[in-house]
Amino acid sequence: MKKKVEIPFTEEQALSLECGDNVFISGVIYTGRDAAHKRMIETIEQGNELPMNIKDGMMYYVGPAPEKPGQVIGSAGPTTSYRMDSYAPKLLDMGLRGMIGKGKRSDEVIESMIKNKAVYFGAIGGAGALLAKSIKKSDIIAYNDLGTEAIRRLEVVDLPAVVVIDSKGRNLYEEGRKRYLSL
Repeated sequence: MKKKVEIPFTEEQALSLECGDNVFISGVIYTGRDAAHKRMIETIEQGNELPMNIKDGMMYYVGPAPEKPGQVIGSAGPTTSYRMDSYAPKLLDMGLRGMIGKGKRSDEVIESMIKNKAVYFGAIGGAGALLAKSIKKSDIIAYNDLGTEAIRRLEVVDLPAVVVIDSKGRNLYEEGRKRYLSL
């Protein structure tokens, strides 16, 4: 079943999703890869505010390609999420509710997701040009010196994703394998 996810991404929405659900995400999301996440945590540790409000928000682990004339953004496929695992629990504790990327997450991140009722979405790697079509506006809002790893504010409409790990900790990578092996 395909479900709509709207930002702000509330606890109620997060709890309604199950691993394996196909979703279309709409609203404002933020980009960030490992360099931006490192800087966000340093900002927090220094007692300063983040450059955006992450409460009931969503981070997309992406370093988009430069846009071509007439485009809002270049190819915008997900990056491997485990590189953000050391930073994610702190952001989840601050209210981050959703993360979009590809690949597995650590046990620590999954435990934090359960505690904070958050969801990890998978986007299709290699489909960056297709995913970019769902991005209607893109603005760099922080850490411009990081180039493609700068934090961007994206306005997305029906960005396709799959619930990989739901707010209860059910993991599509594990459950999908079990289902396959039982056939």
